[in-house]
Amino acid sequence: YCFNCSGISRCNVPFPAEKTKFRRELQAAVYVVQRACRLCVEVKRSLLSNGDGGVVEKNDQTPVTIADFGVQALVSLELGNLFPSIPLVAEEDSSYLRTTFVKPDESGNYGYSSLMDSILKAVTNNVSCRSLSCGDVLQAIDRGGKSAHAFGSKPATYWVLDPIDGTRGFLKGTESLYVLSHRLSFQVGLALVVEGSIVLGVMGCPNWKTDFVSDGEFAPEDAESENFHSGLGIIVAAHTGCGTWMKRTSDFSLNIDTIGLHDCWMRCFVDKCVNVDEAKFCIPDSQSWDSLPLSAFLVPTTDNGNNGGRRQVVLLPTCCGSLCKYLMVASGRASVFILRARAQTVIKVWDHAVGMICVHEAGGKVCHILTLIC
Repeated sequence: YCFNCSGISRCNVPFPAEKTKFRRELQAAVYVVQRACRLCVEVKRSLLSNGDGGVVEKNDQTPVTIADFGVQALVSLELGNLFPSIPLVAEEDSSYLRTTFVKPDESGNYGYSSLMDSILKAVTNNVSCRSLSCGDVLQAIDRGGKSAHAFGSKPATYWVLDPIDGTRGFLKGTESLYVLSHRLSFQVGLALVVEGSIVLGVMGCPNWKTDFVSDGEFAPEDAESENFHSGLGIIVAAHTGCGTWMKRTSDFSLNIDTIGLHDCWMRCFVDKCVNVDEAKFCIPDSQSWDSLPLSAFLVPTTDNGNNGGRRQVVLLPTCCGSLCKYLMVASGRASVFILRARAQTVIKVWDHAVGMICVHEAGGKVCHILTLIC
């Protein structure tokens, strides 16, 4: 198996070497997430052209696509080669794919479905190694599957991957890829856990609206200036003790060894407001403001320029229920994200790990609401 180490060594990160204990892992994570985002963009374009043949439904009625399987295989192959002793914990496994073999040919050999062939093509187009079989891809997916590892009582070191967080947004038509909309955002999320603590995280967001001005500050969404740049696609990186940083990557379909090398990293900070009536709230699409305890005291408005009083707060209609919520807070676009967990909800580490470190390193906090009230 071959690996493009030169690409990783040229993958710039904004943290000083002396403060970045896990610099090599961070560089690899940025590099691999960029590749994964390119795979997502390619698969998305193919789905728009060819229909929904690359979409299946899991047992919990959530969709999974060629891109979900492809990203997990890609990240597993790349990180497994570079850090073979560090296991991967991820969302998908190959159990469904292994049930889609086609009937045997005259020689009695089983083949693979067109879905599996499409996944192999997507991975092969983006992985460092160009010689892969369907068996290699299935094995790579299962390296991060639910039955791959059993952790003891002592905290382990492991990668955590959400191959596509926000798959429903990924599938919602052309807007999901091309329109400047956070409602239809999707992310690739990768984090590293060491001795029970999240030490670094990288998010890739191929369709995230990015507004920067030349001095490294975020620009208002209606900014008009010759120094103003707007594009689709960002990489966000956080390392413990070093902050959360973002860079614009306007075209994930470019040559992966040159993409983003000249883009400037800009530091992210959470919103500095201290009064509730000045805060900008966001909630998942699946919940309503009336379902939250705060609805008894605060009335929402969608008018971002007019907080109408002490009982009125701005509710942003821009956040889906994915890692987008953490990025909204980490970048200061939202002040607060509230998620009311259902009684039977199972918290899954890949849905939160990278988002948590991005918020923490941007100066925010992720906690139970009673921690703030009591």
